[in-house]
Amino acid sequence: QVQLAQSGGGSVQAGGSLRLSCVASEYIDSAYCMGWFRQGPGDEEREGVASFGYDGATHYSDSVKGRFTVSQDNAKNTLFLQMNSLKPEDTAMYYCAGGETCKDYWGKGTLVTISS
Repeated sequence: QVQLAQSGGGSVQAGGSLRLSCVASEYIDSAYCMGWFRQGPGDEEREGVASFGYDGATHYSDSVKGRFTVSQDNAKNTLFLQMNSLKPEDTAMYYCAGGETCKDYWGKGTLVTISS
């Protein structure tokens, strides 16, 4: 089972930036999906934020498009999420995930808190 180790996150003021990292314990097949999800306070489900799809293209939710950038370092089995122009509504637990369905394995989550 692939293990995903997350780092980054924290607290910043609105307008600030943060970068999340996710290191996989082994090589992730490039045909698999890797991405970021988040679950805000009171939300029952996790929202897909950004991902690399099976075609290698990047996908973003409308709520973060233009502000967040997902990237990866295949040599280091690492996925990144650069978050700029952060808003209070971006406050959430962020999860790295991946696999054939993009939800087969998960990181433990990292908290991002944006103050106004």
